[in-house]
Amino acid sequence: MKFKIIFLISRNFLLKVFEGGEDGPFARAMRGQIVLSQLVDELEENCKAVAASSGVSLPENFSVAQVFEDIMLKGKLNLAMLQAVMKLRGNGFKAYVLTNNWIDDGPQKHITALALTTLRRHFDQVIESCRVGIQKPNPQIFEHTLDVMKAKPQEVIFLDDTGANLIPARDMGMATIRVRDTEAALKELQELSGVQLLSQEEVMPTACVPENVAHGYVSIKPGVQLHYVEMGSGPVVCLCHGFPDCWLSWRHQIPALADAGFRVIALEMKGYGDSTSQPDIEEYSQEAICKVKQCGIPQAVFIGHDWGGAVVWNMALFYPERVKAVAGLNTPYKPANPSVDVMEKISSIPVFDYQLYFQEPGVAEAHLEENLSRTFKIMIRSTRKEVGWVARVVVYPGWSIGTIQSSALSLSVSRGPLNWYRNMPANWRWIGSVRERKITVPALMVTAGQDRILSPSMSKGMENWVSQQCLSGRRDGLSCSMLVKPRLLLRIVTSWQSERGEGKLPLCLPQPKSIYQRLRLSGRLPLGDS
Repeated sequence: MKFKIIFLISRNFLLKVFEGGEDGPFARAMRGQIVLSQLVDELEENCKAVAASSGVSLPENFSVAQVFEDIMLKGKLNLAMLQAVMKLRGNGFKAYVLTNNWIDDGPQKHITALALTTLRRHFDQVIESCRVGIQKPNPQIFEHTLDVMKAKPQEVIFLDDTGANLIPARDMGMATIRVRDTEAALKELQELSGVQLLSQEEVMPTACVPENVAHGYVSIKPGVQLHYVEMGSGPVVCLCHGFPDCWLSWRHQIPALADAGFRVIALEMKGYGDSTSQPDIEEYSQEAICKVKQCGIPQAVFIGHDWGGAVVWNMALFYPERVKAVAGLNTPYKPANPSVDVMEKISSIPVFDYQLYFQEPGVAEAHLEENLSRTFKIMIRSTRKEVGWVARVVVYPGWSIGTIQSSALSLSVSRGPLNWYRNMPANWRWIGSVRERKITVPALMVTAGQDRILSPSMSKGMENWVSQQCLSGRRDGLSCSMLVKPRLLLRIVTSWQSERGEGKLPLCLPQPKSIYQRLRLSGRLPLGDS
């Protein structure tokens, strides 16, 4: 039985059920004084009392609880508004959610949890009436929000679909927008903000920051551990970076993949950031890293870039039972020939001469660490030589000075990362020991036309060794696609995952209308305006 059917019984029935002012069940629930199950019980009693006093007969199967459950299952996020928020934040705006809501202990509480988790990934903060004990349109909640934002009313644009909630905000001096139609509201917001919100340009995925992700450590051996960050729930996707990055290089992919229904774990490879950095070259064994099992995860999808790409291919080669699928970004797989000296092979490839420069301990470290800001601004894939080594000269959009100076990145040019290059002979012999093996798990190879080091031509012949390979390439792609082309990379990876029957499109990408029915059936559709 739906509310609209009850309404036909008596025009004023619902008004009588929900009235009660500040002391009524709805108001108390919105302030967090009672939880949803208590609200439902009180409304059930109110319905019976109002029906009795009004001479209305309620159906035998009438249930307020069922009404709330139906509302929860039919709710969805306003994706156009959410993508506008991504654009605004990408242009330096702060974005907050101010919501009237209850504490949900009901049977559909997982939907509320998913909705709030999703909002927290994409907004600076979510302020809930049930947590602060004040609800809109009480002016005190706007004062509280301004204090949290550290903003003046004249600096704020407030949107709401309820006119009464706009009045106190407007009286305080905020610019207000009544949301009746999404496109009209976005047009107003575009005019007030000066940011193009209705254009068809790509939305930069929301980036996570260190303080908003869970951090953990996994042991390789006593005294040696790998740092990682994680977000989301669902099938596990493990991200492995390369040189000279850290887990932050995946900052645009982590929230988006979590939105797509995955538990995302971004490793900080050995020698980088907060992972253990040992001075001994032989400690940088890919064999030891691939053997790590202490995290208790039986299977994962492994995605790697640069040296991380080499690691994930080797995971699929040596431990296929633990690899659900594997994807290499720029880094192709080719079997190692144990009869060939890997250093002689490197010497024969001119664009790899920087790897030879890295071989002498102490030399490259001194050069790279003398000016960290310069080092991180001139990196990834070029053949222009500077002071005896191959400089990486592409400046990434989104690499701010603040990021460059972060503790994680400032550690990423120390001896540990360079030891990955110095231990190539030992790792080559290990890989060469299984030269005849093939990789049989589902695989994706992403190439980039403008990568002058790991060029697309290097992936030719992979199909002879990777039996379930999908190939995706871009002529205009650069080497570090997760930073330069984050949205494109997400489209490639999530489409590949979807074809394999896992996950869904992240919120930063256009959503097919049919996805809502699938999400409702799975119970994973978050609440919000339509």
